[in-house]
Amino acid sequence: MSNVKIFLAEFIGTFALVFVGAGAGIVNAGLVGIALAHGFTLAVFAYVYGHISGSHVNPAVTFGLALNGTVKWGQAVFYWVAQFAGAALAAFLLQTLVVAVDPSLTIEAGATVGALTDKAPVLAMLVEAILTFLLVNTILHTAIDGRGVPFAGWAIGTTLAIAILVGGPFTGASLNPARTFGTGIFSKPDFVNVYTYVIYFLGPLLGSTFAVFLFKFFKGEDEIIEDEIIVEDVEVVEEEVMPVKAKKPAARKKKSES
Repeated sequence: MSNVKIFLAEFIGTFALVFVGAGAGIVNAGLVGIALAHGFTLAVFAYVYGHISGSHVNPAVTFGLALNGTVKWGQAVFYWVAQFAGAALAAFLLQTLVVAVDPSLTIEAGATVGALTDKAPVLAMLVEAILTFLLVNTILHTAIDGRGVPFAGWAIGTTLAIAILVGGPFTGASLNPARTFGTGIFSKPDFVNVYTYVIYFLGPLLGSTFAVFLFKFFKGEDEIIEDEIIVEDVEVVEEEVMPVKAKKPAARKKKSES
C-alpha cells in the first residue's frame, strides 16, 4: 500500500473527526450531540478509507496496531504525521470560522477538558486509559480479527460515542492524542503542563497496549482450541482405517483351507 495514500486517508479522516467532533462542541450540541458527532464520523470513515489505511485516525490506535504487528513501526510514522497534521488543520479552520462568525466564541468549547483534568490528573489518565482500551479492544476484535467486518465500522463508532458519553464530563474523552493536540493549539489543555502528556498521551497509549495484550491472549486460546479440533479429527480417521486392516488375516486363512 502506498504511503502517500495512507497519509492522505489518515489526514482526511482525522481532519473530519476533529472538525465535526470539536465543531459540535463549539456550537453547543450537548454531550449526546458531541458523542454522536464523533461516533458517526468515525463509523463513516471506517467504511470510506478502511480499505486504504484502516482509518485509524488516532495515534493511540496506530500504536496498538503496530504493537500487534498489523502495521509496521516504520509505516506508523506516516500515520502519526498525517493524524497530527489533519487535527491541527481542522482546529485552525474551526478557530478561523469561530472568530469570523462570533468573536466572543472560542474553540475551547470543543477542546478535550473535563472536571478531572486539573483536579486529579492521575485519575484523569486512568479514565483515558480505560476508554481507549474499550475503543482499541473493539477495533481488534472486529476489524482486525475479521469476525465482525460487515458491522465493524458501526461497532467502532458506537464504542467511541459511548466512551464520550461516559468520559466526557471527566476528561473530555479524547482517547486520541491528535484530537487533543489539534484543539490544544488554540485552547486548553496547556502543552507546557506535563500532566497534559500524562493524561492525553500516556493514558491512551497505556489503554491501547493493554487491549493488544488481551487480544493476543484471546487469540492464543483460539489457536489452542483449533489445534485440539485437528487432533480429534486425526483420531477419528485412524479409527476408521483400523478395521479395514484387520480383515486381511481372515482372508488368508480361508485360502489355505481351500
